[in-house]
Amino acid sequence: MRILVCDDDREIVEAIAIYLRAEGYEVVKAFNGREALSALEEEPVQLILMDIMMPEMDGMRATMAIREKENIPIIILSAKSEDTDKIMGLNIGADDYITKPFNPLELIARVKSQLRRYTRLGSLPPVKKDIFTTGGLSIDDGKKLVTVDGEPVKLTPMEYGILKLLCEHPGQVFSIEQIYENVWNEPAYNPDNTVAVHIRRIREKIEINPKEPKYLKVVWGIGYKIEQLES
Repeated sequence: MRILVCDDDREIVEAIAIYLRAEGYEVVKAFNGREALSALEEEPVQLILMDIMMPEMDGMRATMAIREKENIPIIILSAKSEDTDKIMGLNIGADDYITKPFNPLELIARVKSQLRRYTRLGSLPPVKKDIFTTGGLSIDDGKKLVTVDGEPVKLTPMEYGILKLLCEHPGQVFSIEQIYENVWNEPAYNPDNTVAVHIRRIREKIEINPKEPKYLKVVWGIGYKIEQLES
């Protein structure tokens, strides 16, 4: 597995690289957003650790640029701890957010969690073909393909995981905690913002009118469900 570490603080990059290599990962280094984009063109990576505040091109703009082409898991690293910054990072396509200073063991745990999701959902050959449909929404889990009325929809690994979980159980309501624990594969600790942002992004991609969703419904005070519709 190859991981891209992007931060303008070279000491942080070197420190993270030491921990990642100790776990058996290859490390690609970049020190601003432009270098990160260039590195991605030269060799494939399976995960990105992205700082926000950097010269030339910051992490937010780099993440948005990457999301136009790639669904690689992205973990934002930032000294900003406010919820608005976390939500902004998730809104632009990041899969997770870690606030500096961070515990290296927590960082490694989150890296492993994202890589499990990515390899299971994206890069390993499918064992069997499973298709879930409701109305015009279809998930072909063998091909990892989501379509709405025949048109392909591009989702990040975490978005795909949430949608697949709900589509596997149409009509069943899942709480925010259940969604987080099933998709992120770790105990839920204040997951509301994280899940809500991903749900909003999914709706923007699969619904004609996200404010009046046809497929992904909220059950107030309980959680979310996929409406069971005739195909």
